[in-house]
Amino acid sequence: MSGKESFWSRNFVFLMISNALLFMAFEMLMPTLPLFVESLGGSPAQIGLVTGVFMCSSILIRPFSGSLIQLMDRKYVLIIGVVICMLATGSYMFSTSLALLLVFRLVHGFGFGIASTLYATSASDELPSRRMGEGMGYFGVGETVAISVGPLIGIWMLHAAGFNGLFSTGAGILLLSLVMSAWVRRRSAKTTTDTTKERTNVRFKLFEKRVLLQSCLALLVGVVAGGVMSFVALFAKEQGFTNAAWFFFTVAMASFLVRLVSGKIYDIKGPAYILIPAGIVLIVAIIMVATSRTELQFLIAAVLYGLSFGAIFPALQAWAISVVGEHEREDAVGSFYNFFDLGIGSGSLVLGAVAGLTSYSTMYLFSTLLIAAYLIIFVIYSVLDKKKSRNTLHV
Repeated sequence: MSGKESFWSRNFVFLMISNALLFMAFEMLMPTLPLFVESLGGSPAQIGLVTGVFMCSSILIRPFSGSLIQLMDRKYVLIIGVVICMLATGSYMFSTSLALLLVFRLVHGFGFGIASTLYATSASDELPSRRMGEGMGYFGVGETVAISVGPLIGIWMLHAAGFNGLFSTGAGILLLSLVMSAWVRRRSAKTTTDTTKERTNVRFKLFEKRVLLQSCLALLVGVVAGGVMSFVALFAKEQGFTNAAWFFFTVAMASFLVRLVSGKIYDIKGPAYILIPAGIVLIVAIIMVATSRTELQFLIAAVLYGLSFGAIFPALQAWAISVVGEHEREDAVGSFYNFFDLGIGSGSLVLGAVAGLTSYSTMYLFSTLLIAAYLIIFVIYSVLDKKKSRNTLHV
């Protein structure tokens, strides 16, 4: 890794932009794909199944990502992942049944699992270790811009050109991501004996145990995020709100703003100064979503949700990356994303079932229990870690 403190290299910028395009195509489908499933006659539980299949396939492929880059250049594996996403997104227009849609979602998840993991690890390789939190926060800014624009483009394309126009546009955006990925320069191979041994030792890891804590926290947050992403458009429709797209836009803008400062706080103060306050704000945000009766309250909830989630996710991600060596980052990031996606997938399934039995409002109130669990786990860890540090000093 370069000794320079600045991380604004050509590679970092290209990775940030191409990753943003990947997420833009993904986010275009978040408020619109549930409507597509509904048009096929799907129920709330089946909407959750469509999201869950995608997340499950991305989880299944990620443990192989670390092994794949031992056999092929990381850049080529990344390009393969983006190509799969592009072809799968374009294929959605041929979905004439829920079963066929599930097949395309399965394939799409494979590509997304590969691409998202390698974008994050490639970006982390460009960052000085002392600015990992800030750098990953800025890397995520591209994602937040995509989150803000993606749902708006998705809903606009749906109204302007129907579902076929929506899926074609998504495939076109992924083509741009592919071009940007091709412009990323390959890093020079390391020549040290230890690194050579590590890279020739092709391995398979279902998860990296050293990031189990961070991954479990990401899982809990992911369940809540799955409920928001999968059902907030339908909740808004049920309440008679006309600003579902603006909810996503507001979330993204708030997330963008908080990332400008949260990464620096993380680097200086540590994860507790981000994860605890943001978790409390997240509980308030979800309660406000559940009890929204006016569009103004709905948008205020979006601000709070964006601030909290925008601070929590990059902090957990940077924390996970920082506890492993550079050659193990694919395993760490893969484990982290797997747990997060498992949270989103299971959240969509479980919370979709809860919504079907009760209501969307009750479903969101129920999800606050998971955020409370996230806070309790982290506080217990912090207390135990401080005691361990004191005992070490005394020894």
